[in-house]
Amino acid sequence: MSDRVQVHIIGASGRTGAALCRALHADDLPFVPVVRDAAKWQAHAIDVAPRMADLANAAALHTALHGATHVVCCAHARFAAAVIAAAPADARFVFLGSTRKFTRWPDAHATGVLEGEAVFLASRRSGVMLHPTMIYGAEGEDNVQRLATLLRRLPFVPLPARGKALVQPVHQDDLVMVIRRTLAREWVGPQAIVVAGPKATSYADFVRAVAVAAGLPPPRLVSFPGWVLIAAATLLQHMPLLPRVTPAEVRRLMEDKAFDIMPMIAALGVPPMPLEEGLRRTFLATPQHLP
Repeated sequence: MSDRVQVHIIGASGRTGAALCRALHADDLPFVPVVRDAAKWQAHAIDVAPRMADLANAAALHTALHGATHVVCCAHARFAAAVIAAAPADARFVFLGSTRKFTRWPDAHATGVLEGEAVFLASRRSGVMLHPTMIYGAEGEDNVQRLATLLRRLPFVPLPARGKALVQPVHQDDLVMVIRRTLAREWVGPQAIVVAGPKATSYADFVRAVAVAAGLPPPRLVSFPGWVLIAAATLLQHMPLLPRVTPAEVRRLMEDKAFDIMPMIAALGVPPMPLEEGLRRTFLATPQHLP
């Protein structure tokens, strides 16, 4: 990035935002963090002064984005309209969406992503909306670590339909690299790209891989009808000592999440790391989260 580039990162104190800021800071690349909570930003110990803004406050957001040549929005994609309206007229954008937009189940998160994507694509503004799959390996993430906790505490792992549904998680380091590559590219008009791991795997195999990486014995996987697990999740949401699993999460375990990553590789040149390597990094980097 040249000296004239001013990258403003909305949601810099969140998981992906903070990871991106740490990577840029480590390489002495300038950026402007835009956050709502100064204390949360300070907790990341990144020595860069933030600009304060709430996405619901148009005037404050406009001030925070003053001078931006590039805007990375790590907040929910439903805020795309507000971000576009507040940014300089010639700014380029990187929005984070989600592959949740493909779910067949009623889902407020997915609806917000679809609405935000529609606004961005209709805006004709240059940039890209990235749609990552399940992200793991981030500081404080609760996908892999929560699953490891379940594996430690449960005598068996209940899965709908034998865990045959496909998942294609992406490591946080790959997502950060993808964002950095989007900042280095001159986009013409708005585009959308799925960001996923190298290949889809069954959820059952994903569970087994997490157990291996966490140093746990091979898990005992037991298949249940989906409706049974949805009912159990409803009843057990408030049980102590067990990580919370919602009925909506169970429903999503019953649909395939497999994606073509060739558009991502062709446009951005980022071949994602294998799941085994990503899990190895995850448990080496965050041993304090192990159950």
